[in-house]
Amino acid sequence: MPLANGKEPDKSGPVGDTPGAGRRLTSDELESRSRSLAAKLAARGVGLKPSSQDKGTETASGVAQAVKLSSEFIAGVLAGAGLGWLADRFLGTSPWGLIVLLLLGFCAGTLNILRSTGRVAENQGAELGKGSDTKKPE
Repeated sequence: MPLANGKEPDKSGPVGDTPGAGRRLTSDELESRSRSLAAKLAARGVGLKPSSQDKGTETASGVAQAVKLSSEFIAGVLAGAGLGWLADRFLGTSPWGLIVLLLLGFCAGTLNILRSTGRVAENQGAELGKGSDTKKPE
């Protein structure tokens, strides 16, 4: 039996010696069979999977978030390394400026990642000392 190619209905009607065996199904018959199959699948708890478009959007969003986080981290490390190299070059403190500022850049990059993911609140320490609306323990 040839496979359906999507251009014309297949011949998957009644088979064997039954009346109408091998005849082509109309689109109405195919739609009714599709609805009955969907009802049977729903009764058994088998549902349609989410569309691939939703999955693609979710994947693209995840990739964008990963690129953003990695670029923030790399920028912190490179800025620390660049400032350390400049400090060593002009102050003659080689290699200590590079080492110290590279580590500070690593810490800054890590802090930027934690802030972006919401694990650390931004400017939490700066807000504690400001304003008179902070309550003092009694």
